[in-house]
Amino acid sequence: MNEYTLPVLFGVIVGVLTRLHMLRTDYRQYPTYLHGKIIHVALGFIAAGLGTVAVPSIMEEDFTAITFLTVAASQFRDVRNMERNTLTVLDEYELVPRGNTYIEGIAIAFESRNYLVIFTSLFTTFSYLVVNVYVAIIVGIVCFLICRKLMSGSRIKDLVDIEFVEPHFEGAGLYVDNIYIMNIGIPDKQEAVLKYGMGFVLTPKNENSRTTIANLGQRQAILHDVSTAMGVVRDSGEPSLVPLAKRDLGDGRLGVFVLPQDRDVDKAVRVIGNVPTLENAIRMPSEAKANRRGGNFS
Repeated sequence: MNEYTLPVLFGVIVGVLTRLHMLRTDYRQYPTYLHGKIIHVALGFIAAGLGTVAVPSIMEEDFTAITFLTVAASQFRDVRNMERNTLTVLDEYELVPRGNTYIEGIAIAFESRNYLVIFTSLFTTFSYLVVNVYVAIIVGIVCFLICRKLMSGSRIKDLVDIEFVEPHFEGAGLYVDNIYIMNIGIPDKQEAVLKYGMGFVLTPKNENSRTTIANLGQRQAILHDVSTAMGVVRDSGEPSLVPLAKRDLGDGRLGVFVLPQDRDVDKAVRVIGNVPTLENAIRMPSEAKANRRGGNFS
């Protein structure tokens, strides 16, 4: 056993444990249990090994070994492509699809978490070799907490106030509050919509939130998560029983119409509130130079 064995082993263990913590199968059932998890645990082990081995290589002045990190970067980009392709194919068979924006966000998350594992293993191994195992444990805990923070992200409840509103018809038009959703002229379908449907109004807390929830991908993510967590009363070939989200063009509020099998208002509000804010949907018009100089937002 040489001087690098224990530090390398320690770095790999911390890296793998970090990846396991960031790998969760929740109500969306992704990654799938068990085979989907095996793929990502294996990739996490490889990422931990790469980050750990880089430290002894530098100390031994074997700088050619660092090229493995560049190879790893290209391999983990393939992880993003793999997730994107898999979810895009699966999305075709969802009653309420995730949408491309949600899929891209998931794919980016899986790629980025492998990089977090590399940095965690690298820093903990470096601390072990330069100082001692106790400092390495502290560094490992700090890295673990940072990864946990980065994993959480923001939620819809941070952007909007959520209010339950019973959907209603005005003629053939379906409305949530005063927000027009769609046109349904068949009486039987109207009865089904009123029987199973639920409406929610999402009021943005600021101008940035208003633009973010206007994104079509963010709206589709809300509809998908609610339908996944609470079920959906529809089948293929039922265009009148499709959950929809439409904007009030005047003030930017979002009207959400869903048909859950479990008509629990409090649960639905919690589910909507916990929908992740998609990175690709976030907009910050207040940061634009024109607005900061006093320009009007509309």
